[in-house]
Amino acid sequence: MNKLIDQKLLKFMIVGVINTLFGAAIMFGLYNLAGCSYWVSSAANYILASILSYFLNKHFTFKHKGDMAGSFIKFAVNIAICYFIAYGAAKPLVMSLASGSSARLQDNVAMLAGMVVFTGLNYLGQRFFVFREHKSIT
Repeated sequence: MNKLIDQKLLKFMIVGVINTLFGAAIMFGLYNLAGCSYWVSSAANYILASILSYFLNKHFTFKHKGDMAGSFIKFAVNIAICYFIAYGAAKPLVMSLASGSSARLQDNVAMLAGMVVFTGLNYLGQRFFVFREHKSIT
């Protein structure tokens, strides 16, 4: 079995920095500058940043040689699950912890918290579900 912390984690983190900067610019720009809702802003972030993430992780992090269509479908399922868990939990949690704060501050903190939770879940999903290495038995 692969170790959880290895060279792939380092590469995933490098890709994560690129994706986080790209996605945060989209999400916080849409919410704070364009006036889009919390859900629209965070969803746009993860749809667009996830496409970038898929290609960077497929080729750079995991060097996956398998079927592109199959891995992309698994990737889309992984992203959807991670998104709904991360953002479904982040918003209510932040609302309860920061109930005296403005809605704008609560939304920004919830988006940031969601990004952190999403990143951890996404690594596990990509590593062990999307780009899983199949060891041949010989």
